[in-house]
Amino acid sequence: MNHTTDKRAKLLQDWINSLFDVVENSFSTVSGDASFRRYFRFIAKNEMGFDQISLIAVDAPPEKEDSQRFIDIALLLADNKLPAPKIYVSSDDGFYVQQDFGDQLLHNSLNKNSADHLYAIAMNYIVDLQQVDPSQLPSYNSELLQTEMGLFTDWFLNKHLSYTLTEENKTLLTSTYQLLEANALEQPQVFVHRDYHSRNLMVLDENHLGMIDFQDAVVGPITYDLVSLLKDCYIDWPQQKIDLWLKQFINMLPEQYGHSQFKRWFDLMGMQRHLKAIGIFSRLNYRDNKPSYMNDIPRTINYVLTVSDKYDELKPFHTFITKLL
Repeated sequence: MNHTTDKRAKLLQDWINSLFDVVENSFSTVSGDASFRRYFRFIAKNEMGFDQISLIAVDAPPEKEDSQRFIDIALLLADNKLPAPKIYVSSDDGFYVQQDFGDQLLHNSLNKNSADHLYAIAMNYIVDLQQVDPSQLPSYNSELLQTEMGLFTDWFLNKHLSYTLTEENKTLLTSTYQLLEANALEQPQVFVHRDYHSRNLMVLDENHLGMIDFQDAVVGPITYDLVSLLKDCYIDWPQQKIDLWLKQFINMLPEQYGHSQFKRWFDLMGMQRHLKAIGIFSRLNYRDNKPSYMNDIPRTINYVLTVSDKYDELKPFHTFITKLL
């Protein structure tokens, strides 16, 4: 840890101590995520000195992270009876204290026996999320979709593979990205968590999950959170399982959608998301010195190859990527 982050940790601790009666030596680091945020757990006594509560202190440097956005969306979700962590207090320095959802990631609870039950809960929450009024959120527009896919070009093809694109390659990528963009924009637009996967859902008890990491929420495609969940970059399932869950989800929705149309939306939305993720994993390695995410690229590439092999209009892209790998 460098001096700057050390200094912020000390400032955060002093701030916490000024607000809470903290149990001595209870301040500890919780594993972080792919962002610049850091998480610390501490135990606080209540005013009377009885009972103790575990809380999470967050350090989100204002020049890197928009804490207010997370707090605003947490309040919006809570108002809609969705399981976002309660926010207890925040400061202009990018510090805030939130409810402690524990350490049990959905990812670590998933196995072939538990998955049907846990995914049913997670999918129900997506349906509920999609009923939330998203009018205060930014739009998942053409510019954002294209910027995300550009990460695949810049950080995976150019940086990681050291590949120099020909004019023909560039034309192919442009047409592929336009196809994926059109697929995203033609879908019904709803509240989208935008990072709804097994490492951002906490198991609270047998029948409840908690949502975290929703600060990048947008108004976006109806299939986005579902494909994030079912075609997760950190865990994969047999295709027949994914198809079964997809059918279940379609049946949960208040509106009726044709299965083949929804499946195409889902598949192509997944491809857009996975191209972005591959670019981000590469950037985390080369720019942010977080190499562990490179281990998740083979699974994520496999999703891209499976979908691009299935749709005729994506076959040229499939051929191009297959030759590179």
